[in-house]
Amino acid sequence: MNISSYGPRGDGAEIVYAIVDSALGRLLVAGTARGICFAAMGEADRTLIAELRGDYPRGTIRVADPNRRDDSRIGLWADALAEYIAGRSKMPAPPMDIRGTPFQFAVWDQLRAIPAGETRSYSEIARRIGRPRAIRAVGTANGANPVSIIIPCHRAIRASGHLGGYRWGLERKRKLLEMESRTK
Repeated sequence: MNISSYGPRGDGAEIVYAIVDSALGRLLVAGTARGICFAAMGEADRTLIAELRGDYPRGTIRVADPNRRDDSRIGLWADALAEYIAGRSKMPAPPMDIRGTPFQFAVWDQLRAIPAGETRSYSEIARRIGRPRAIRAVGTANGANPVSIIIPCHRAIRASGHLGGYRWGLERKRKLLEMESRTK
């Protein structure tokens, strides 16, 4: 299943992004006319923009203009996600425009089913999608998640209970889980 409006590596995509401050550093949210296609956290805007361009090298990418009606919603989505990260609101449910394989979508659906403040092991997620031996593939699909936080890949952990990896650092993963535990 592919629900995106663009081709591989962003081919044909017109992507607009906004960067806002969050409780975990800078937050970049990007989207097409259909919905969010990318969300990332970091310290430097330049690094976040490079990451976006690296994931969508064939797309047309530009910063959102708050005076353009269609662009202003990207800023609203970014603000809503920053409010969630701060523990001041529920998880936003913006429309998404993402590419993935049927397997990735199955993993991402399982991640979205994990209640805020809770975790599931990669092996448990693999069992829940009917692929109990695909533990590493679940980890790979988790890492390929283009809309961090909205699809809560930070809720996936190792079977040992250790946090495992996180694209934006283990400290951010830990803080997201702590915030969710306090506000659930």
